[in-house]
Formats: sequence, structure tokens, C-alpha cells
Amino acid sequence: MTFALKRAEQTSAATTTSLPDVQEKVAAIIADIRARGDEAVREHSARFDKWEPEAFRLSQAQIGEIMARVPEQVIADIEFVQEQVRGFAQKQLESMREIEVETLPGVHLGHKHIPVAAAGAYVPGGRYPLLASAHMTILTAKAAGVPRVIACTPPIRGEVPDATVAAMHLAGADEIYLLGGVQAVVSMALGTETIEPVDMLAGPGNAFVAEAKRQLFGEIGIDLFAGPTEVLVVADDSADPFVVAVDLLSQAEHGPDSPAVLITTSESLGRKVIEHIDALLPEMPTRDNAEPAWRDHGEVHVVADLDEAYRMADTYASEHVQILTEQPREALDKMRNYGALFLGEGTCVSYGDKVIGTNHVLPTRGAARYTGGLWVGKYLKTVTYQEVTDPAASAHLGEVCGRAARVELFEGHARSGDVRAAKHGTADLPWAPNALARP
Repeated sequence: MTFALKRAEQTSAATTTSLPDVQEKVAAIIADIRARGDEAVREHSARFDKWEPEAFRLSQAQIGEIMARVPEQVIADIEFVQEQVRGFAQKQLESMREIEVETLPGVHLGHKHIPVAAAGAYVPGGRYPLLASAHMTILTAKAAGVPRVIACTPPIRGEVPDATVAAMHLAGADEIYLLGGVQAVVSMALGTETIEPVDMLAGPGNAFVAEAKRQLFGEIGIDLFAGPTEVLVVADDSADPFVVAVDLLSQAEHGPDSPAVLITTSESLGRKVIEHIDALLPEMPTRDNAEPAWRDHGEVHVVADLDEAYRMADTYASEHVQILTEQPREALDKMRNYGALFLGEGTCVSYGDKVIGTNHVLPTRGAARYTGGLWVGKYLKTVTYQEVTDPAASAHLGEVCGRAARVELFEGHARSGDVRAAKHGTADLPWAPNALARP
């Protein structure tokens, strides 16, 4: 029997599409920057961030000064985390084989992986300077072999976010701009007089940044359509309810619309988790986000067994799924819809967000049903090639192509096949003005 100890006060359905006012404001900014370039970028930066320096791009001298201000321990920690992210991205790259096969005598088919020529990374600022996003976007692109990676991050209350800039620089950004919001995303995507455009954009952001990426998709590539951070915990009676409570709140603090869901086989554990959350929230420094997130979007469901828990979890297709059970690796076989899976008490979603090496740019709003998150392969175009070196094979393919194309009423396609069937074989060309010369 399945029942809920806590249901969400607000449905998340309203957040699955952009609000009309967000769409309109973003569309207006895109149109303005498209028309007026740098002038418009400067005006929007002054308006939204109160930031209009002589140049948005940081010089090497400025980067050097910023790096000198960052504490040694912070630099060491950034380097450690980036080593983890780089190492995993490189192993992912190594798993992507280029292939060439001979499917028929003299018929060679293959594919290869080509990095995009230029990528743009958006590293959020505001209340939470997400310097970890620099690792995930810039460093992963560089591991993929992208020749030019540019990155934007906003000033924070008119100040340079030193640690974020340090992370961007150490990750390998070729150009760093102190520029935020929609104006940053649009500048990278479309280009201005001073910023060369990119082919792909990556990185999280607020609703306006997400909407800008949505509207620009197609004109450029993007990593994902991003929404509020999500966490779902599957737990049995072996789980520590205090740990479960802390882990749910760790993601609820991202924003007031961040869903935090527990699915458990133990009613007792579910009730204890709720009690712990109620006790922890009043003194939590990020209560202004975590409290409404838990109140409005928090859920606790009790199910009969773990098989039912995994089935229910798959219906959420949550961004982060944490497995706190006696046999956590069982979820690898039982589940299919998640952005990232965190197995066992020794692991937590915050590790994935900050330090462990997997990428934290992940699908939300049910997108895990059809896609994974950002990884080295997102920056690669897997392209095919083909070559027919045997005349007999070309003649045979030409005959089949002619018949197949005419079934679809594509006479031009058919004739391309006919020409090769005639030139390399014995077929006739009844449609040609002059018969093909034969020896």
C-alpha cells in the first residue's frame, strides 16, 4: 500500500514552461542586443548588475591580480576538484571510439568525433557564486578538445568574484568576461563588436538565463533546458533519518521552487525525517530558500517495497537520486530515469555538486526520461563518412538506390544511383539524352 506522509503544497507543473513575462523580457533583450550589440550589452549590464567597466573582458594582468588575492587553500581546493573533473572527463573521452567498418566489399563506413569550434560557459553568481560550474562547463569542454572556450560570470554586488574567476582561469578559459544574466548569454551566442560568437552554450542560471538559452537554441547548441534543482531520496529502514533530512535540505536551499522528495519503505523513518527537517529549518542559514522549497515542494511517500520505490522514483525522473538502502547498487539495475545516481550513505548529492568529479549540470523537469547531463560528449559532434572503392559494389548500390528512391518518388535521387549502376556495371540509362558511352 502506498500513501503520502507529506504532499507538495504547490504543483511543479506551472514551472515546466517559462512564464509569459519572462519570455517577453528575454525576447526583448535578445532583439536589442542583436540590433545594437555592445551598446545594448552595456546598458543591460548597468541596469541589472550596476556594472559597466571600460571592458567586460578581463585582461591577463587583471586575472593575475585576482589570482593573487585568492587564498592559497582556496586555490588548492579548486585544483583538487578540477583534477577530479578532468580525470573523469578524460576517461569518458577515452570510451568514445572512432570506428570504420567494411559493410560490403569495398564499402567503408565510419564515424569520428569532432569538437565544436567554440563554446561559451555561463557561471552563475548572485547570492551563490557557483564557481564549481566553471569546472563542469569550461574544463569539460577543454577535455573534449574545444579550441576556444569563453566564459561569463556576473559581478557580485559590484565586486569581482575572485574565487570564481580563479576557477575559470584554472579550468582553461581562453576569454573571461565579467558579465551576467541574459546579456551574457546573448553576447556569447550572437556575438557583438567585441565578443566573437560561439557554437554552443553550457551552464546553469536563473529563469531568465534558462529562457535565453531556450530561445536561442537552434541558432546555437545548448547543453540542457534547465529548471529548479531537484533531489529525490530512496530509503529503506536501514537509513539514518537525520542524514536523510540533512541531504534533502542540502538541495532545497538552492531555491524556493526546488523539489525535495523522499520515497521510503519505512513509515517510521519517513515521520522521523519530517521531524528532523522541522527541527533543522528554523536555524538554517539558507532558510529563506529551503523553508518554502520544503513547504511547497517537499514530499514523503511510503511504499510497500523497494521495487515499488524504484518504479515511483522513475516516474519523477529527478535530477539527483540518492539511494540510502542496504543494497544501494541494486538501483543501477532497477532504475532508468535520473540525471545522476548517488549510491549509499558514503555518497551525497553535494559531492556531485562540488567535489567528486562527475558533472553537476543535469536534466531537470522530467528531462532525465530522454537525456543525461553535461559530459565531454556534449561538446563533440559525432559525424559519419562513407567511401565506396569497389566498382561492383557501387553498381549494385546504384541499382538498389534507383529502385528505393523511385518508390519514394525521388527521381533525382534515383538517377544518381542509375549513373553509377551504368558507369560501373551494365545498367542502361533510358532517361539520359545520350546513351552512356561504353567500350
